[in-house]
Amino acid sequence: MERRIQAPMDRETAAGLQAGDYVYITGTIYTARDAAHKRMQEVLDQGGTLPFEMQDNIIYYMGPSPAREGRPIGSAGPTTASRMDKYAPALLDLGLTGMIGKGKRSERVQEAIVRNGAVYFAAVGGAGALLSKSIKRSEVIAYDDLGTEAIRKLEVVEFPVIVVIDSKGNNLYETAVQEYCSL
Repeated sequence: MERRIQAPMDRETAAGLQAGDYVYITGTIYTARDAAHKRMQEVLDQGGTLPFEMQDNIIYYMGPSPAREGRPIGSAGPTTASRMDKYAPALLDLGLTGMIGKGKRSERVQEAIVRNGAVYFAAVGGAGALLSKSIKRSEVIAYDDLGTEAIRKLEVVEFPVIVVIDSKGNNLYETAVQEYCSL
């Protein structure tokens, strides 16, 4: 099914998405990769405040290339989500409702997705230049010293993703393989 949603994304919207849905996101999402996740975990461990509110937000695992003249961002393809698996459950427990990346997630992350009524989306790897066309504004909001791994606030319009793991735990990577093998 094809769906259009607004970000931030509440739990009710997340609950209405199913593994395999094609989704177009419009609104505000945030970027964070390995180094930013590590730093956020250190802040949490020290009892500090994160650079943006997790509640109802979506994190895109992405570090862009430099922007060309007249563009807000360069190529913006997804990075491998499993590298954030050790940090994701804590952020989900703080209210994060969506993650965008590529590749499989650990059992621990899948359990946290279901426990928190969240969703894991996949963006198409290798299509960073195309994906960047949906990004209308990009602003570094934290950890500027991390360069491309700094946390960015993005304004997106019709950003294309696919629901891989829905809030009920249905996993497209598993069901698609089962469906293919049954043919």
